[in-house]
Amino acid sequence: MTKMKTQLTTLTIATRQSPLALWQAEHIKERLTKLYPSLHIELLKITTKGDKILDTPLAKIGGKGLFVKELEQAIYDKKADIAVHSLKDVPMVLPEGLMLGVYCKREVPTDAFVSNNYDGIDDLPIGSVVGTSSLRRQCQLKQYRPDLTIKSLRGNVGTRLSKLDAGEYDAIILATSGLKRIGLDDRIREELDTNVSLPAVGQGALAIECRANDDEVLALLAPLNDNQDKLCLLAERALNRHLEGGCQVPIAAFAVIENNELWLRGRVGTVDGTELLKAEQRIKLEETQTDNEQNAEKLGVQVAELLLKQGAGDILKAIYQ
Repeated sequence: MTKMKTQLTTLTIATRQSPLALWQAEHIKERLTKLYPSLHIELLKITTKGDKILDTPLAKIGGKGLFVKELEQAIYDKKADIAVHSLKDVPMVLPEGLMLGVYCKREVPTDAFVSNNYDGIDDLPIGSVVGTSSLRRQCQLKQYRPDLTIKSLRGNVGTRLSKLDAGEYDAIILATSGLKRIGLDDRIREELDTNVSLPAVGQGALAIECRANDDEVLALLAPLNDNQDKLCLLAERALNRHLEGGCQVPIAAFAVIENNELWLRGRVGTVDGTELLKAEQRIKLEETQTDNEQNAEKLGVQVAELLLKQGAGDILKAIYQ
């Protein structure tokens, strides 16, 4: 329990209405309730544009902010104090006056191979149909297994699994973290090695968005921050921002801390998998969190520049057009 130094008695969390989004919001509510038992916390359930349009690949309807804009508007309108997001859905540039007040400890960031008939990606027969809504996953899978047929797959986790169970796909690829959070670990047949499928920027991490000038809320949220994971996530997002990417383009970035070094890997690929650019770099960690955060952002830019020198700009331009 943490003693509250605030006049706040109620906190409202904006959330999407999918089972996974509700789990995320309830998870943050539970953590805050343990810290502040006297704080009354409510959920404001909202349907976003990304939830409404389910028959079109995300990249074709504009990936930036599809799952967060309505939640952000609720914060602007003071109908909500915070919004809980899957960080991979959050645009690289936030609207004026809003900020990410918390980077939570990251869950497993890998991609999960899910199938009723095959144990892993290497076991799929030639020509197998694999479902994913992600161009990032598509380009890496096609690079690794050019013989596979990639078919678009939209909807919440339950909807995607039901389409697999109906025989529409031989396998589907989902986020490991999402399946674990809603108790569907048993559907995972294989966690894809990051050499096969490097994760999305921010994959597996929750972030909390709030008003930038709301000092009371920021103080309440502070204990939820994970400083080490924040460095990894800042580096990944800086890479994506420098490439002017969103959450629905074939950009992958994954950072870890090893031996007191921050190690960032990045990838950009063509959708058909014929070209997959790779770059990586490491930096030593400093003594202060502030210095490390600044250096993490610089690292993201450096790895992005390495990718641009290889031709990432042309690949991404062709996709945007």
